[in-house]
Amino acid sequence: MDQAESLRNIIKKNKIPQNLARVITVTSGKGGVGKSNVSINLAIQLKKLGQRVIILDADFGLANIEIMFGTVPKYNLADLIYRGKSMQEIISWGPGEVGFISGGSGIVGLSNLSVEYLNYIVKNLAQLDSIADFIIVDTGAGISDAVLEFLVASSEILLVTTPEPTSITDSYSLLKALMRHPRFYREFSQIKVITNRVESEKEGENLFHKLDMVVSRYLKLPIEHLGYVPQDPALAKAVMQQMPISLQNENARSAKAFERIANKLVYGESAKQIQKRGMAAFFAHIINGRKNS
Repeated sequence: MDQAESLRNIIKKNKIPQNLARVITVTSGKGGVGKSNVSINLAIQLKKLGQRVIILDADFGLANIEIMFGTVPKYNLADLIYRGKSMQEIISWGPGEVGFISGGSGIVGLSNLSVEYLNYIVKNLAQLDSIADFIIVDTGAGISDAVLEFLVASSEILLVTTPEPTSITDSYSLLKALMRHPRFYREFSQIKVITNRVESEKEGENLFHKLDMVVSRYLKLPIEHLGYVPQDPALAKAVMQQMPISLQNENARSAKAFERIANKLVYGESAKQIQKRGMAAFFAHIINGRKNS
């Protein structure tokens, strides 16, 4: 029995909850485009809509989420995987009652774990499906193997881009690398674009159409414009003060934009077509990838 089959049996054996969380992976082709800020503010806006939200900071080595939340977690994902800590112990709580999990180096070495140990991990991760409606995975920036593994495992990808020519080019390069990945199946994933730091809604739409035109022509990959976030001095001020704009100034232009995007995630037409996989299946997909690489 190979590890993939073992994982499938583990998930069945542990009776993963029927009400699976929506696992959304937030990514970008390059750093510095506001990806982590998008993750945090969407989480807060989803919480305001009555959704239970957990952020997994998967940008290993760069603790962006905890810095922006102004909260230092006591434990991280590695403590659950290798040191026997419980799911409750590794979840920290930031502003707006949004939970977050620091990734640490928790994914390293997963392919070498025994079936018994994988059983323990999956049982713990499956608890997230009972306590969260949305799990937002904030990846590292760029086109590393680790980032691609998270994207391939996700049924819902949010790609953050800005008007900078390098951001647009790198966004295309990321999608191109994703398309070439042997375990990526476009029919199982929705890719949604957030245009960030634009001057207006029109500029956001033009930016999306520019990206969509080359993606459609050369990759034949459907993408959707989820929304735009305007350039906003209030947002920059909030970041400096380690306070999400969605809590510091609810009437700021950027906060209103995040509110619209969150509403679209919950109530939009494409939300009805999402195939929820839950955290255990998401995690199993990543392990399989590491085992076969």
